[in-house]
Amino acid sequence: MRVAVLLEDRCAPNMPAFAYLKKYAGMCGSECIQVVDNKCKILETACPVCLNRAKHCPGDAVILINLPEELDSDMTHCFGENGFRVFRLPTPREEAVIGILGQNGMGKSTAVQILSGALKPNLGDWGGEKDWDEIIESYPKGELRDYLEQVAVSGVKVAVKPQYVDKLPKIFDGVVSELLNRVDERNEVEKWATEMGIVHLMDRKLGALSGGELQRVAICATLLKEADVYFFDEATSYLDIHERMRVTKIIQELAKMGRRVLVVEHDLAILDVLCDQVHIVYGERAGYGIFTPSRATRVAINAYLDGHLVEQNMRIRDKPIKFHTGRIRSDEIGDPILQWGDLEKTLGEFTLKTEQGTVHSAEVVGVVGPNATGKTTMVKMLAGQIEADGGWTTMDAKVSYKPQHVKANFDGTVRDWLDTELGKAWHSGEFQSKVVRPLNVHQLLELQARKLSGGELQAVWIVLCLGKDADIYLLDEPSAHLDANARMEAAKAIRRTMVTKEKAAMVIDHDIYFIDIVSDSLLVFEGEGGVEGNAVGPMQLRNGMNRFLKNVGITFRRDQDSQRPRINKEDSRKDREQKSSGEYFYSS
Repeated sequence: MRVAVLLEDRCAPNMPAFAYLKKYAGMCGSECIQVVDNKCKILETACPVCLNRAKHCPGDAVILINLPEELDSDMTHCFGENGFRVFRLPTPREEAVIGILGQNGMGKSTAVQILSGALKPNLGDWGGEKDWDEIIESYPKGELRDYLEQVAVSGVKVAVKPQYVDKLPKIFDGVVSELLNRVDERNEVEKWATEMGIVHLMDRKLGALSGGELQRVAICATLLKEADVYFFDEATSYLDIHERMRVTKIIQELAKMGRRVLVVEHDLAILDVLCDQVHIVYGERAGYGIFTPSRATRVAINAYLDGHLVEQNMRIRDKPIKFHTGRIRSDEIGDPILQWGDLEKTLGEFTLKTEQGTVHSAEVVGVVGPNATGKTTMVKMLAGQIEADGGWTTMDAKVSYKPQHVKANFDGTVRDWLDTELGKAWHSGEFQSKVVRPLNVHQLLELQARKLSGGELQAVWIVLCLGKDADIYLLDEPSAHLDANARMEAAKAIRRTMVTKEKAAMVIDHDIYFIDIVSDSLLVFEGEGGVEGNAVGPMQLRNGMNRFLKNVGITFRRDQDSQRPRINKEDSRKDREQKSSGEYFYSS
């Protein structure tokens, strides 16, 4: 089955793709390519010559897809002749947490709309509406069919924790307590506010909250709704590891209460410990998405990292994502680029202190620790954005800084934005192959910067940061809103850039997989959030992780097959053994 998908946001009348398709419209005499009322269309019955022309449409505006014939009867929904297609669906299960793992733009939101009854699937026939009897008959007997029967007969209520919590203040401009009381359907505001650790935020306005605080408020608001299915979309963005583990336990308790729970989570360590089973979704971003049958969480994550889905005989990645054991790269690290000692900074009631530290050329320093212990404050001091109250730094180094909360502060296309900020430097073949293309920013060039999604915007900012001429690159939470695959590519892009340029980077992040791949050494923050912070290091990766995880109280082991880090069950034999030996990270 061959289908053509036309991305309308890349084919507006003022874009090169529109002019290209208009040029070839009707050229073959069969009107395979059409332009009507400033809209382009490509017939799926188009001749090979026209399909080949469409394939070369600029701006990646046309996606030609060859799908296995067995999917012909598995199409769940299609948004028009050249629209996005979804194949199969994830299955919500009673008293279970079901994960969805895959790239963004693969149909997760569409699946949730269908599972909630907000969107009736058309089974690929976009010309008319299907009735529920026909829809249900198209699915084999089993849990998903039973669930859809419930949707058709009595309906289901779905509570959704939105993906982009930083947009909440634009939707609601009041205080936290007002929001929670407005959505409370279970009369449990006090209970869940306490569970989520946000009691002290109740009288604050949403616009004054940090990203992590907004995330916890959004999760609390979702828990207060009375629903049959709870959908948590990226519930751990901006949260530190303490908070991620707390949210994991709360979501699992929700499932034990008899609820169906679906989660999209790109932190694979958390996904591993959170879910009972996982659906992988693969396909072509903005083109089509295929949900695999669910499988055991460990098996699903390992298959995703390997990039080969055995049951589907499908390769979803050119190369597997690999984790390295016992990496010590001190021999490859060069001369000092930046040094500091005994820095101090007081902000209101918060005080930050550091020891002495050094960052070398070709070194990536991971920065870890609880929220509100001064990580961003220190990075801003090193970047020259704020002055230290005491201590010293060697600030001869030129700095490129990516902030925690990224914004599209540019009117125009992504291409124009990159040209304005980076000149022609980003056009080099090396930078394109090592940074721009792995982050898929080459597919965003004709889009308006202010219309990018959170993940797309994050990728562009990473390119902007790495593309500048600097001695040290400071990146604050670069994994936020990136899907699991994009996180791994971003980590490798940062590493490649530092090694190639013989420069240095400091990377703040809470994703253990991301930190494990990107870092040579760790700067560990300790203390009490909002009160005091102390920066220790940089130190070797293993030593830093052991110190950091000891403070958190969790241990990691390596998966026997993929060598990826896996969180040990609390108080398990493995957990107790590693804690007693002081090896919190990657005991074999």
